[in-house]
Amino acid sequence: MKPGPLLRLKGIVRKEWLQVVRDPSSIAIAFFLPLLLLFIFGYGVSLDATNIRMGLVIEQPDSASLSFAGGFEHSPYFAPVHLPSIQEAESALRASTVDGIIWLRQNFAADYLSKQSPPIGVLINGVDANTARLIDGYVQGIWFGWLEQQAEKAGRTLRSPVQLEQRIWFNPQVRSTDFLVPGILAVIMTLIGALLTALVIAREWERGTMESLLVTRISVNEILLGKLIPYFVLGMGGLVLSLIMAETLFHVPVRGSLWLLFAVSALFLWVALGMGFFISTVFKSQFVAALVAMVSTFLPAFILSGFIFDIQSMPAVIQGVTHLIAARYYVAILQTLFLVGDVWSVILPNAAALAAMGLFFHGLVHRRTRKRLE
Repeated sequence: MKPGPLLRLKGIVRKEWLQVVRDPSSIAIAFFLPLLLLFIFGYGVSLDATNIRMGLVIEQPDSASLSFAGGFEHSPYFAPVHLPSIQEAESALRASTVDGIIWLRQNFAADYLSKQSPPIGVLINGVDANTARLIDGYVQGIWFGWLEQQAEKAGRTLRSPVQLEQRIWFNPQVRSTDFLVPGILAVIMTLIGALLTALVIAREWERGTMESLLVTRISVNEILLGKLIPYFVLGMGGLVLSLIMAETLFHVPVRGSLWLLFAVSALFLWVALGMGFFISTVFKSQFVAALVAMVSTFLPAFILSGFIFDIQSMPAVIQGVTHLIAARYYVAILQTLFLVGDVWSVILPNAAALAAMGLFFHGLVHRRTRKRLE
């Protein structure tokens, strides 16, 4: 009696599970790699500027200048370094021992009391342009805060042509971790899906076990589905582990629906597995398959997905290229679900793009996989 399709599928799924259990590299990619990447990016990468070494030069200490300098002392962003003269401060800036200089000259208090603009010198190391802009914003914030404090002490209102009232939506604490962690999940899912399937199937070609499968009664669809199921389960397990870490270690909120998050993640994992399958059908060497998977999936997911670098700030040609990167759509969905909620106008178009890419890659895999040896 010939075994039916379900029995054959069950057999190949069992065979893949045994291979996963006996191969620690698959477990490491699915579970250890997410832990490592989340620790590195969650704790090691930050777009926030903190502990800024700011040189303070106060030529004539008095109550006004010391109260202004106190704003830097009590700020969570600055680590003030008191220097005796502007010459020493400039030398420290050139030597990169400080990141900027606040220079309060001798007539600081006198000019302020006479309602003139007190002379303040601000020098910032502009080698890192992003950090320099952040420092400039922090300094201006401390300056206007000090002006308001002095006006309140004098019993008057600070005159300003514009009264600024800030409202920050979706990430009120302005923590870069809340922005980065969803992007890290996209990179992790890309690596798990593409690298697992590309390596495992290429290994089977190298060992000759794929040829053994091709000469059996198992159909192409059963082979592909039997290999897809175990690694899909491994990938979703890696997602669950990553979500637990995001919630417990980094306290990143999930404002959207968990069921929607899992549904979209399953869709993206299906796309990533399809990319890995396709790579393994073209390159049947483990080394080449791993290299191609890293270059064609991990690097684009890291650079061109909007994970760290804003897509709208890229040249028009590169913006067009990003539409070919599956992680771009997944990052947009994750950032929305984590920080905003179930915004269907964002989720549906990006999910549709992922579905189209999944059909494309799996269609290519099905077309290239034939039950013949070439």
